[in-house]
Amino acid sequence: MSLALSLGRRGQGQCWPNPAVGCVIVKDGRIVGRGWTQPGGRPHAEPEALARAGALARGATAYVSLEPCAHFGKTPPCAQALIDAGVKRVVAAIEDSDSRVSGHGFAMLRDAGIEVTTGICADEAARDHAGFFLKTEQGRPFVTLKLANSFDGRIATATGESKWITGPDARRAVHAMRARHDAVIVGGGTARADDPSLTVRDMGISRQPVRVVISRHLDLPLMGQLARTAKDVPLWICHGSGADADRLRAWEGVGATLIHCASDGLQLEAADVLQQLGQAGLTRVFCEGGSGLAASLLKQDLVDELIGFTAGVVIGGDGLSSIGSLGHEALADAPRFDLIEQTQIGPDLLHRWARSLR
Repeated sequence: MSLALSLGRRGQGQCWPNPAVGCVIVKDGRIVGRGWTQPGGRPHAEPEALARAGALARGATAYVSLEPCAHFGKTPPCAQALIDAGVKRVVAAIEDSDSRVSGHGFAMLRDAGIEVTTGICADEAARDHAGFFLKTEQGRPFVTLKLANSFDGRIATATGESKWITGPDARRAVHAMRARHDAVIVGGGTARADDPSLTVRDMGISRQPVRVVISRHLDLPLMGQLARTAKDVPLWICHGSGADADRLRAWEGVGATLIHCASDGLQLEAADVLQQLGQAGLTRVFCEGGSGLAASLLKQDLVDELIGFTAGVVIGGDGLSSIGSLGHEALADAPRFDLIEQTQIGPDLLHRWARSLR
């Protein structure tokens, strides 16, 4: 099952709106087939593994990181594929939360006389599929907020200089993180200040993450990198009702997808932005700031994971803060996260935190 889970992670960021599933087929103590959800979401993991196993699948055990699907979509049900292949036992990590599948895949298998075992490495599978589960249960994607700070929590000097606070090893690690998410999201201020491309480079991936920019007024540079590459790499811009009609036409003209979102009068509502992204099929988004967007997500309890890169440089109180005002007067009101990983990346420190359940 650990192997099935690791195979499934190969599909993260590549197979939305489908879950990133892994499958391993074992017969007589030997692995005879393995597969994972392919870019674009098809083929699914089980047919991939069955195709590699061929006739050896008959009488074998299939280990799957998520309940096999039971409904007809663009492909037949994976549960039926396992039945047709003659698999005698299916070991699944966790039940699918999609109402079209939930429990039905297991029922199909059991009705066909196949032994089904569930709950193996369930906690690990729940973490891997958290984005897909959030989309199906709450309508929004899993949110990772990444911050690269100086030792004293600053993202730039008072003049806005920020290249580079962290070193090349940390920046390469960020590209690998982007590749494991369906989308990279930034605020309009970051897009204007940094003119980023937000692409994954030097990772050999087949599907770039969607670039998402939050800009209530669509006041983004039409000559920047995002505009120049909008026809080559997906660019979605979330805007409010007050966006200028000429800008709407201009951004559509360069190839951007425009998404109208609700506004509270001052900024776009982060919860509605995520609902819109979930409806569009995204399961995992990687937020890279700026400070206003980070604060908005944290205020509304919409951050599921924090990733911090801390550099050994001190900028001082006149530098730009990585997170805007949260308005908390009591420490008990501040959002808390649990440390799950810390390691050195080149000269910098990486620390990863999960939403606290306490």
